[in-house]
Amino acid sequence: MNKQAKESTLRFYKECLLRVLVHIQQHLDEPSSLQELARLACLSPHHFHHVFTGMLHESLGNHLRRLRLERAASRLKLTQMPVVEIAFEAGYETHEAFSRVFRKSFGLSPVGFRRRDGLKMQIQAPSGVHYHGRKRLATFRAVQIGARTMDVKIRQLKPMRVAFMRHIGPYNEVGQTWDKLMMQLGKEGLVGAGTQFIGICHDDPAVTSSDKIRYDACITVDGVFRASGEIGLQIVPGGDYAVLTHFGPYEQSTKAMRNCLAGGCPAADEDCA
Repeated sequence: MNKQAKESTLRFYKECLLRVLVHIQQHLDEPSSLQELARLACLSPHHFHHVFTGMLHESLGNHLRRLRLERAASRLKLTQMPVVEIAFEAGYETHEAFSRVFRKSFGLSPVGFRRRDGLKMQIQAPSGVHYHGRKRLATFRAVQIGARTMDVKIRQLKPMRVAFMRHIGPYNEVGQTWDKLMMQLGKEGLVGAGTQFIGICHDDPAVTSSDKIRYDACITVDGVFRASGEIGLQIVPGGDYAVLTHFGPYEQSTKAMRNCLAGGCPAADEDCA
């Protein structure tokens, strides 16, 4: 996969997540289900969860709790709202529970935080996405953080039997194929905690025109599964694979890392970011 395709893939994911992050900022007091936000991102729930966690380096639940705590810190500093009212707004049923979590996050009790000057109202987050008082978010800068040394490991993987659905077209449009595959296999109860999700890129966009690019969205299945209709069956070869977790700017990542993010490397999902 060339640089242009990699940048296109990242841009696609960033645009998906930006819609979600803006929605969260604007509806912070409303329950935000994984399914609802995945629909907004035009991704399947599992794919959305993987992309969200990989790019923001925190789960959706932790992201929501952190933003509400940052808003609480802002309320303490900029308003005269009673602490108990701020606690309820942040989603805590008791003042004690709120104070315990707030102290763990900011190092002070809510009352102590309100009284001291010069304190930051944000909790450290790798993504750089924080509570915005005007309920808007202009950019998503999750990958624009300082690069870290990457620890590349060689993992020997066994051959994997996978159900797959082929996508023909630009790599940044593979989300629709994933959604369709997930919906069909999910209804059959074939998606579980041990399921692995693999993307196989067959063509180089620098050589193949975008409307002819082939991509296989794959989900591991047991020996009982049989191909049917649009869903085929193939074996992903076993062997030695480079596995890494990427932190830092997208443009500084290696080809292997970006293939993992785009789904081009048959490595376990938890090792790709």
